[in-house]
Amino acid sequence: MLLYINACVRKNSRTDELARFVLSKSSDSDTQEVNLQKERILPLDEETLSRRDNCIASGNFSDAVFSYARQFAQADEIVISAPYWDLLFPSSVRAYFERVCAVGVTFAYTESGEPKSLCKAKRLTYITTAGGFIGEQHLGFEYVRSIATQFFGICDIRMVKAEGLDIVGADVRKIIEKAKQDYQRNNKQ
Repeated sequence: MLLYINACVRKNSRTDELARFVLSKSSDSDTQEVNLQKERILPLDEETLSRRDNCIASGNFSDAVFSYARQFAQADEIVISAPYWDLLFPSSVRAYFERVCAVGVTFAYTESGEPKSLCKAKRLTYITTAGGFIGEQHLGFEYVRSIATQFFGICDIRMVKAEGLDIVGADVRKIIEKAKQDYQRNNKQ
């Protein structure tokens, strides 16, 4: 199963367009989408944390608080589309990962305290677009890469990006098409 985590907010999102192109190149016919705009996932609060902690302590992972974590753990491949906002991504991405990082579902701790993955996915593709230029300061991608490798054991992590889209005189179609071509060239099956 390919899990598509869609953090695009705007209609006709350029990030979503790029992500749909990447998804169309997948050989996995079972794609499940989590649209973060529609899901309206809230950050964890004291009540939800307490419920989650009680479930973890009792080994009850069937509670709804773990629904995103169970889905994430079962994915064979993960695609995240998140526009580049303020050096990061929309806040819904962070709230989603708060739900996904669940001890006993997506990872466990070894006796030495190191996280050990309980996820199936071996590849994660992070897709973003930016009005300006991202350069080397993409804290959103770095966050996703860090959490994916350290907690979920995903080592094949790729970024697909189109940047400079809102610069005066930019040929938006040409930039998007180049990002698609770069993806195809770099991801030949």
